[in-house]
Amino acid sequence: MALEDIRNERLAKLMRLRELGIDPYPAHTARTHTGQQFLDNHAALEENHEAVALAGRVMSIREHGGSMFVDLFDGTARVQNYLQKDGIGDEAFELFTGTGDVGDIIECTGTAFTTRRGMASLSVGSWRMLAKSLRPIPDEWFGIKDEEARYRMRYLDILLSKDLADRFRRRSAFWNTFRRYLLERDYIEIETPILETATGGADARPFITHHNALDIDVYLRISVGELWQKRLMVAGLPKTFEIGRVFRNEGMSAEHAQDYTAVEFYEAFRDYEEGMEMIIKLYRAIADEVYGTRQFTIRDHRIDFDTEWGRYDFCALIKKEFGIDPLAAKADDVRGVLAAQNIPFDENGFNLERGIDLLWKQIRKTLTGPGFLVNVPVYLEPLAKKSAVDARVVERFQVIMAGSEMGKGFSELNDPIDQAERFKRQQALRDAGDAEAQMNDASYVEAMEYGMPPAFGFGVSERLFSFLEGVSVREGQLFPLLKPKDGA
Repeated sequence: MALEDIRNERLAKLMRLRELGIDPYPAHTARTHTGQQFLDNHAALEENHEAVALAGRVMSIREHGGSMFVDLFDGTARVQNYLQKDGIGDEAFELFTGTGDVGDIIECTGTAFTTRRGMASLSVGSWRMLAKSLRPIPDEWFGIKDEEARYRMRYLDILLSKDLADRFRRRSAFWNTFRRYLLERDYIEIETPILETATGGADARPFITHHNALDIDVYLRISVGELWQKRLMVAGLPKTFEIGRVFRNEGMSAEHAQDYTAVEFYEAFRDYEEGMEMIIKLYRAIADEVYGTRQFTIRDHRIDFDTEWGRYDFCALIKKEFGIDPLAAKADDVRGVLAAQNIPFDENGFNLERGIDLLWKQIRKTLTGPGFLVNVPVYLEPLAKKSAVDARVVERFQVIMAGSEMGKGFSELNDPIDQAERFKRQQALRDAGDAEAQMNDASYVEAMEYGMPPAFGFGVSERLFSFLEGVSVREGQLFPLLKPKDGA
């Protein structure tokens, strides 16, 4: 039957309910137990003949003459309900057969019993419509196969897939592990602006919008308030964190989305060496609390969080692989290596920074980890403190795992003169066509001139979650962005 015919048939059933004076969408339910509570306490409920009211979506109906089995699912568990004429009366039974459908949300009241096959069930004495469905849900055995359709109707995708529903429960546990870990260590959770007059904290192309009340163009943030959180170090709040959305107007891939969730946290009077030890403990806590294991297979890489985390030297790796020293190279040198290696690059806005980053990305995909990438040149990181051992590199690390980057931490730059000079270099790159170079935030430098303590900062996005799940970033999101259907 065509969808429109099914919908018209269900509309007729809806009208019948209303004609009988029955509200098909009541606000109140008399539910006494969730499905899971009913199953967990079934033996006692059956022994005591206690009245029970369950509510949930009708997932299946199996008719047997004057009786039927109706499976209800309320998001906690699926429970079999037994309806028979002798139990609910002819009128109520015929009302269900005449107006009820798979997909409806109903309430059933009765008593617990066990079938001859040993299934915990509810013997129904009465039923009530809570929400009449007008569209049929797909067959749960086949689900929705088309990827775009699954994303567009994610609510059905989750309804029909316990594995997917469990994934989003793990996503909640993933972020709450960060939150709990930091709160237990006296960090305070803060909120920073999403609309900014200058973006900061990352090399990325921002989204631009217009603020009508102030009549100015503003940007959606590209980091979780990095420069704002470091202002709070100046303010005397030594430990802060934020979990929130980030927006980057860039390409899409299995690892990249344009809006996504990330966490950033900052702690005064700590450096990146201490930070690395903290991150090892934090990632192990995530593995333990969310997955119950520290061993993962991700994109043909076997990852063991229990192993000793290695260190990868950025400059040494590039020099070994491509024969070029990032600390001495010029843009034309890098351009020549990229061409010789047949590595695509964009001449528009090309510079040393982008070229060296492209070389690094060829190496990164071969590294399993877990480990830390260190000794990154100063020109690649405008916000990290220079190394006390070699002022040509910064005290920055990136978590390397399964051929990708899974978080980044610094000894934060707190020298306002140095910061102003690096912002000036970034602005020159922007003026030359590099849309991802960082903006000059003079107000941040001004705050730093009041005195910012040495600090450690770290950030990681939901890419880590998607990797641990073994799926793309979009598959790990509840509602990934899609083009409007049929131009609507």
